[in-house]
This record gives sequence, structure tokens and C-alpha cells, in this order.
Amino acid sequence: MSTDAVERPAAAPAQPALVRRLAAELLGTFWLVLGGCGTAVLAGKEVGYLGVALAFGLTVVTGAYAFGPISGGHFNPAVSVGLATAKRFDWRDVPAYVGAQVVGGVIAAAVLFAIASGKDGFDVKTGFATNGYGSASPDGYSLAAVLLVEVVLTAVFLLVILGVSAKRAAVGFSGLAIGLALTLIHLISIPVSNTSVNPARSIAVAVFAGGDALSQIWVFILAPVVGAAIAGVAHVLLFDED
Repeated sequence: MSTDAVERPAAAPAQPALVRRLAAELLGTFWLVLGGCGTAVLAGKEVGYLGVALAFGLTVVTGAYAFGPISGGHFNPAVSVGLATAKRFDWRDVPAYVGAQVVGGVIAAAVLFAIASGKDGFDVKTGFATNGYGSASPDGYSLAAVLLVEVVLTAVFLLVILGVSAKRAAVGFSGLAIGLALTLIHLISIPVSNTSVNPARSIAVAVFAGGDALSQIWVFILAPVVGAAIAGVAHVLLFDED
């Protein structure tokens, strides 16, 4: 969900220390999972797919402007991989960023689990915003359909991120554009896969749900990373003038 950064001044200031950037990634991913998955788990029946899609988009917009100037605002392992593939991010920092993102997501899922468990009838195996295919898909979509939608939508998401954070892009609007893109992605794919495009988000809730969510997690790690890498290569080949 990168703003990388929200604004691109002509002479960029020195990059914050890695520990500060990792803290920003952890907090940003925490907010993404708590806000997006929390809306789905706690208020999904009231707000529906549209409300859940808006919740994910709003977490990205607010997180991008709050934490983007510090870490670039990835909040998603696929974004880190895509930016590195496009030569916008240092590969040596990718493992640390991914670790911070997964930890932030799991902490958010733990908080969400504690809240949701306070309601009678809560079932973590069926009501914890997990991703899946087949019987675990919201509308019963196949593995092939889920793989395709996750690869394609993650690739488009990264192309949007790379485009709006380019030096030629309008300064200050990248966070808003990225948040709106994620909202649209959720509107398309919630019925198919419950929308991942983010391995950290998927891992976080699967750890608590177990069952199909955990056995199928490989799809929601592999597909977003493949989509992000495709977008990174495509951006370099098609749009990078350097």
C-alpha cells in the first residue's frame, strides 16, 4: 500500500533508520488488518461488501498519510516485493519489512479475536475474514478462479502504486489514489476470494482460524507475490524512463 512516500520532494531527506521504518510498517499493517478485517468480522452484516471494501480503502488512506513518510507505507509483503522488482526499493530490506508486516497483522488479528470472542455464537473458523477457494470461497469459486483474480488484481494494484508514486505524479495524492484502488479491488473480489492481495493480511487471520484458512494460505502468499513481481517487471519495461 505504498505511498513511497506520500509526497516526493525534489530533494528527498535522509531515509529514517531501519528500526523506525519497521515500526511504521508494523503499525500500518496493524491498522490495515484491524480496520479492514475488523469491519468484516464485527460489522460485516451491517455494512455489507461495500462497507468492508471502503474500510480497507480507508485504512490505507489514513495509514499512508500517517506512516508513509516514515517507511514508504507498504503494509503488504507483495507491495515490498513489487517495489523492489521495479527498482524502487532495496531488496536487502524486503525480509525485514515482510517480518514487520506479518507481526503487525498477527497482533491486530489477536486483538480482533479477543474482541470478537466476547459475543455469543462467534465461530473463528467461519467468521474471521479469512481467504479461501472452493467451499472456503464466499461464493464457491474454484482454485483457478481465485489464483487468477489474486494475481491480476495484485498486479494492477502495484501498477497503480508505482504510477501514482512516480516523480512525475501529482504530489500529495498518492495515498488517496491507492486507497481508492484497494476499495475497488475489494468490490471486485470479495465474492471470489474474500480479497487478499496481501499475504500479511491473509496470514494474520489464518493463524487464528486454522482449518481451510491455514491449509489454503499458500495461495494467498504465492498469487499476490507473483502478481506484484509481474507488475514490477512490466513497469520497468513499459514506463520507466531511467
